[in-house]
Amino acid sequence: MFIIQGSSREGGNTEQLTERITQGIEVETVRLRDYKIMPIVDERHASEGFQAVEDDMNQIVEAMLNHDTLLLATPLYWYGMSGQMKLFIDRWSQCLRDDSLQFKERMQGKKVYVVIVGGPKAKLTALALVQQFKHICDFMGMTLEGYIIGRGTKPGEVLHDAEAIAEAHVLNTSWR
Repeated sequence: MFIIQGSSREGGNTEQLTERITQGIEVETVRLRDYKIMPIVDERHASEGFQAVEDDMNQIVEAMLNHDTLLLATPLYWYGMSGQMKLFIDRWSQCLRDDSLQFKERMQGKKVYVVIVGGPKAKLTALALVQQFKHICDFMGMTLEGYIIGRGTKPGEVLHDAEAIAEAHVLNTSWR
């Protein structure tokens, strides 16, 4: 399983819930905050197409392409995904046009799980973000297998969200 961790806070609620979900499971984790990912410059319609970008995106993408199951984890920031996660997914547009990657073909069939942690009303306010991830999966030919929305603002609060912790346990058990 490949975890793409979109939190800007080390050891925050999103990471804590993800660790509960994947406890005892072999995973490879990328914390996007530890990598340099440049914003996309839309060159889809330029005669030269997208130009190479000097950052860490290809390294992350190559690692991700080697896994059949992805877990996308992000805090709920302003009712959407974190900036780090958004930059990463926006750059998929460039990956789609890189013939050497065969990106869309290699992403098809991947199973995707989503973890979102937000404030007290996250169970409702994060649903639009779940829908956005569903649309992304559909476009890429991946399947959104499930999601967990946790509540927590201050570090550690998500561990008191009994519903999210129970869902994490069920999901973890299903993977063992």
